[in-house]
Amino acid sequence: MPSTVVHVAFGALVATALLRAFDARTLAVVCAFAALPDADTFLGVWIPGGHRALLHTALLPAVLGALVYWDARRSDSWLRARFGPNGPHVAAVGVLALLFGGILPDLMTNGVNLLYPVHDRFYTFSGTIELSSTRGFVQTFVDLADAPGGSGTVGGTTENTHYYTGVDLERGADPANAERVFPVVSSGLQLVVVLTAAAGVAGRFREAKR
Repeated sequence: MPSTVVHVAFGALVATALLRAFDARTLAVVCAFAALPDADTFLGVWIPGGHRALLHTALLPAVLGALVYWDARRSDSWLRARFGPNGPHVAAVGVLALLFGGILPDLMTNGVNLLYPVHDRFYTFSGTIELSSTRGFVQTFVDLADAPGGSGTVGGTTENTHYYTGVDLERGADPANAERVFPVVSSGLQLVVVLTAAAGVAGRFREAKR
């Protein structure tokens, strides 16, 4: 599964691509948005099934995006008054980082409770897109069979689903003296994402100094 490091790297990529004024503060804000969903790792300790549900719902960026849009159109914008004229733009980029850096990478790997709490069901959209000489255009992302795991599948609910983390190994009390693993990168592709984000950030800082 993508670690918080990988989520932050995705957030950094969004920041380098979309931020108009690039500095350490705006970068930190956008990356914090990307890391936000992983906070439900800790909430899941007290709320069974809460991890990958409470803050991984697509409703969160939808609501925040609507609020940012509404505020940006007001003459007495709170974001502008609090964070300056660039406030609404940074917040909007942050919401995109929340979606593309925080939620979608998990949706594409182990799954998230996409519409929680309106609809309590975990979804996973992992698959391939291919052009076949005999079958034409082939995709395996959307195949909503009622079975856990696999490509584009519907999984369980918060009542019967638990995602292993180093913080919360299993539903209920964790075994005594059990090994706790906190992943940094789990594949070569994830390492490439982290390195690319670092290169992009370095490049934007170099441009900002000119």
